[in-house]
Amino acid sequence: MFDLFFYAIPALMIVGLGCGAFRLLVRARRISRIWARGLTAEACCLRAYTTTSGGGGDTSVRTTLHHVYEFTTREGRTVRFEEAGGPATVVEGDFAAVRYLPERPEQATARPPAPAKLAVGTGFSVAFLGAAIAFCVFFITTAHTMFSESGGMMP
Repeated sequence: MFDLFFYAIPALMIVGLGCGAFRLLVRARRISRIWARGLTAEACCLRAYTTTSGGGGDTSVRTTLHHVYEFTTREGRTVRFEEAGGPATVVEGDFAAVRYLPERPEQATARPPAPAKLAVGTGFSVAFLGAAIAFCVFFITTAHTMFSESGGMMP
């Protein structure tokens, strides 16, 4: 029973945190490529809406603004995509410049290029996840030492 708590659960947390860090790096690389090599098009904001998360009460509520854009690629294909965290100044019916890669236009972005902001945000997020992974590794090694020194019984 102690093995499950002191080894398996932190190991699963390490896997989950590692996957989260990997996804953050992949996302940052994708956005960076779109900003660097992407084509531009004019898109129309079809819809703007907000979502909330958090329970209220003692916990904070987080509101995220979403936009649904539609644009036509240079090949004539109409593409619709949704993006979270856009500017509050864009409302339904507004036009915005979007960037997209020709091979994946559905992964377009209406965010203006901000490579330094992307690098700093990704760096801090990955560092936080790395610290959480390091804590899990420390917990596993400490629990292993305490467990083996006490003859299989936790003090």
